[in-house]
Parts: sequence; structure tokens; C-alpha cells
Amino acid sequence: MAAKILIVTGDAAESLEVLYPYQRLREEGYEVHIAAPARKKLRFVIHDFEPGFDTYTEKPGYTWPADLAFSEVDPGQYAAVVIPGGRAPEYLRNDPELRKILKAFFDTDKPVAQICHGPLLTAAVGGLVGRRVTAYPALELDVQTAGATFQDMETVVDGTLVSARAWPDHSSWMREFLTVLRAKAPVT
Repeated sequence: MAAKILIVTGDAAESLEVLYPYQRLREEGYEVHIAAPARKKLRFVIHDFEPGFDTYTEKPGYTWPADLAFSEVDPGQYAAVVIPGGRAPEYLRNDPELRKILKAFFDTDKPVAQICHGPLLTAAVGGLVGRRVTAYPALELDVQTAGATFQDMETVVDGTLVSARAWPDHSSWMREFLTVLRAKAPVT
């Protein structure tokens, strides 16, 4: 049986940051489930970088069904978790069910992949304390306040925590995450 990977997300997540790891991990042979606050069709967004804008722009993105509600997730059934960015982490960090799930992954030192604004979720469970991470550069102060050392690089690996800045860094992010996964939870 293939190891299972959990992706935790919600509405307004960055489309590429959900769907790229979903497809890449399935391609590798992992069973991947998407969990959200409720089982429903999620509405993702597309963040892009356009000349003349001080920050990214946001447009409607893809839709995709959530396999599970956070309340249905048993973290013990999963080998690793992926935390996409976008705006979803801003409100998801307030979800007590999700915080329990994420804390379980950190308590058992299972692999965690986070990208963009995903560190807002790991910060909410104390998962950044003493760690080296990257994130969307606008979160530098947030990750430092959460006790991490910010590094503005494509990908940062700190033990079983693999972080990236944003979707342009996907190749490096998934390459490093798969290295960690193959060591900790190989496909059987």
C-alpha cells in the first residue's frame, strides 16, 4: 500500500501550490488526500507578478473537491503533510482542528512541506521555533516573530521541514521534499 500524504488547504489557496504537489506526489506513487474545513468544492486563486504592482495580483483560479474535512483527519494515517500558500493560511490558522493535525505532524517529526504563506500555519502551532525557513518574502518578519531564521532562498531544508518562497520555486521544493520523503516514508 502506498504511503499517504495530506494536503491541508482551503478557499483562496494558490492554485499551483495545491495542484503541483498533488500531481507530483501522485506521480511519485503516493496516495494524496486534500483536507479543508469542510468537504466541498474549493475555490483556488492565481497569484501572479505583474510589472508596476508592488505585490502579487490575485485572479480566480481552479476549483477542486476536498476529500476530507479537517475533523475527519487522523494524522496517524499520513506519512507527511503539505501546506500550500495563497490567502488560505490567513484564516486557516484559526481552525482548532487544523492546529491539532499540524501539531501531530511536528510532535512525531513527520515530513512537512510548506510554501509561500504556509508558514502562517506552522507558526500557529509553534513549528517554526528554532528552525531555518523560507517563505514568501513579505513574511520575513512573521517567521522571525515565530522564532525562525528567515532565509531568502528557493528552498530551505531543516530536518523534516522543507520550505519554499512561492510557486516559481516548485521544482526545487518538490525535489527536496521528495528526498526527505524517500528517506522517511518511501513508496512501497
